Amino acid sequence: MAKARSLYSCGECGATSPKWQGQCPGCGAWNTLVEGVAERASGHRFESLVPGARLQTLADIEAREIDRVATGIGEFDRALGGGLVAGGVVLIGGDPGIGKSTLLLQALAQLSARHKVLYVSGEESAEQVALRARRLGLDTRQLPLLAEINLERILAVLQAERPEVAVIDSIQTLWSDELSSAPGSVAQVRECSAQLTRLAKQTGITIILVGHVTKEGALAGPRVLEHIVDTVLYFEGDTHSSFRLVRAVKNRFGAVNELGVFAMTESGLKGVSNPSALFLSQHGQEVPGSCVMVTQEGTRPLLVEIQALVDGAHGNPRRLTVGLEAQRLAMLLAVLHRHAGIACFDQDVFVNAVGGVKIAEPAADLAVLIAIASSLKNRALPAKLVVFGEVGLAGEIRPAPRGQERLREAAKLGFTQALIPEANRPKQAIPGMNVIAVRRVEEAVARLRELD
Repeated sequence: MAKARSLYSCGECGATSPKWQGQCPGCGAWNTLVEGVAERASGHRFESLVPGARLQTLADIEAREIDRVATGIGEFDRALGGGLVAGGVVLIGGDPGIGKSTLLLQALAQLSARHKVLYVSGEESAEQVALRARRLGLDTRQLPLLAEINLERILAVLQAERPEVAVIDSIQTLWSDELSSAPGSVAQVRECSAQLTRLAKQTGITIILVGHVTKEGALAGPRVLEHIVDTVLYFEGDTHSSFRLVRAVKNRFGAVNELGVFAMTESGLKGVSNPSALFLSQHGQEVPGSCVMVTQEGTRPLLVEIQALVDGAHGNPRRLTVGLEAQRLAMLLAVLHRHAGIACFDQDVFVNAVGGVKIAEPAADLAVLIAIASSLKNRALPAKLVVFGEVGLAGEIRPAPRGQERLREAAKLGFTQALIPEANRPKQAIPGMNVIAVRRVEEAVARLRELD
């Protein structure tokens, strides 16, 4: 019997190499090639391609609105862009124990009352899934379960039953008879996801895949797994906290960065209708170093409290951020020193976004600087003040997208003052809101002294 030939596959992009290399020849990543067994070629030739393919111009194609299926969980539907799409493939990932299986089991239990569904469990036995459903108090009388990890058997059941929505928990546990590599390997994950996606497009079944994550928080497996699916959702949040965030990082049928906010309770995950309340601390009195900003998560504006603590350094000054970009803090401190004359070179600076939320947009720059200046001078900001704006290296304050929506959300929650970029000044006054528009960092710091 001939010895099986080894083939090395990249865990990031899926590229293959006949020998091990330190750097992937496809994507350039280092130390990502993993040894596997080379699979036999399928034998297809270009002559065997299906004949009759025809070209169309985009103008000749009749486009129609996409019909969506609501899961019955409002925050989950928001992250999906309005609901599930027939034939769509959704990939959801997150840390172990954060609530992926719980959320999907709740969603299928809701859907089973009016749609045909199927839950495929590859990680847990049927008894374990049934115990979780009873613990959550779910009505599962019309929720079928398949405990299976063989891809061919799962495909056969899907083709025979034709459910409208199917959950595969998880993609890393599946294996195909066509491949000799172990479940979870690059080849198995790539082949299983491709076969399931092909079936979804052919039959119109909506398939939701659960994916494992690495210790860095990225989805495990080849990068092609994220490219092949239509929607990628990430669970965020600390497993020690009761709050969970579901963020869309890719969505072919909706906006990216849409955010669904949940609270973990004894009866499962519950949607939070007013998430801004989670990210605002309830102080008994005004405290220095606390500044409220309005961030934009997809189409939803959220109010988040930014806290800063500036204290004398004992040794080398430390800069630490939680929920914000660490590299950006050093740049903002340099801008604050150069253009506003506020030096922190001999101070420890700690910045935190309350509630465990992660803010990546640069519109948080001005709020971070104002919070740092407030802590350094030990002067509290007004309780009903909101701040947002991007800060440039030249000290200018750049506009933030959707500034009108941010201001309206702040006014709706009772805030009466706003420190914003000049370019975001509203054309029409917002009732109950005193808007202070500034062009530069030094001007923003100077205007703080005028606030009551």
